Amino acid sequence: MHVPFTTLSEFRETLGQSTVPDAAAVAAAQDRNGQLTKPPGALGRLEDLAIWYAGWRGTPQPHITAPQVIVFAGNHGVCAQGVSAFPPEVTMQMVANFEHGGAAINQLSKAAGARMDVHALSLDVPTADFTQAPAMTEAEVIAALQTGWNAVDPDSDLLITGEMGIGNTTSAAAIAAALLGGDVADWTGRGTGVDDAGLARKTDAIRAGLALHDSRAPLDVLRCLGGREIAAMAGAMAAARHHRIPVILDGFICSAAALVLAEMQAGALDHAIAGHLSAEGAHEKLLNALGKEPLLRLGLRLGEGSGAALAINVLRGAVACHSGMSTFAQAGVSEG
Repeated sequence: MHVPFTTLSEFRETLGQSTVPDAAAVAAAQDRNGQLTKPPGALGRLEDLAIWYAGWRGTPQPHITAPQVIVFAGNHGVCAQGVSAFPPEVTMQMVANFEHGGAAINQLSKAAGARMDVHALSLDVPTADFTQAPAMTEAEVIAALQTGWNAVDPDSDLLITGEMGIGNTTSAAAIAAALLGGDVADWTGRGTGVDDAGLARKTDAIRAGLALHDSRAPLDVLRCLGGREIAAMAGAMAAARHHRIPVILDGFICSAAALVLAEMQAGALDHAIAGHLSAEGAHEKLLNALGKEPLLRLGLRLGEGSGAALAINVLRGAVACHSGMSTFAQAGVSEG
């Protein structure tokens, strides 16, 4: 696939190019929704979801037949600060588990009828420790964005981006704090389950990173505080918008990647909905900043794209009802 950017400025320009829902498809879907054999509004939020999906797919009677789940993996130098309960080598071990079909996301993707792909990004070369230096060079963050862009199948009709990376809740919290402000402690959670001492180290590391890297421009924040897998998720979400592929956001880390896009360009996440609210404490605050209401609240904190994959069938149900139900006229039912 052709990647339309080779520099960060070109990525900004690509994101800024106008891609909007098909207004005619939205209007026709709204009209159809008003004729279906149900009381007005009886399917609640499912009705809004189906119309939103129809607009992005450009048809008033859409179907979901080719969802894609992509898991990106990266390693983080900030782990040297003792911010995780697990060692960095777990990232590579979990990638092998994904590839052999043994992880939760494998089962959830299969249950949702979704194609699943895994992309490991230079696991043998962790990002720099952002308390000491920028996490990535410009070339490294561009390469990660391009990996994400290229990973999206243009023929898919729904995208979920998941991640694996020991230490990446630290990067996600740092990104959120840098772009949205507020007390670092309010953005910092226990991630993989660190104890009180680990949480204190994690909070201190984020404060050190914010003090060292003072730019609050979104791509600078991504480069200095992020990770390769976070950048790849952002690149994939941008590609999905380019191809008019709706996106279901996963948890805290995915939402932090989405935040970079949202802060770069108004409306950059109009093609995305929130799949779930995770148990990571700051996720709700981050979703509120993005203006996204989660579909599910199940207390998940696994990552991998798991909550978003579960939400595929909620959206599939919304679209199936919208496109498959009879109208009053077709069914010979009085509208009342």
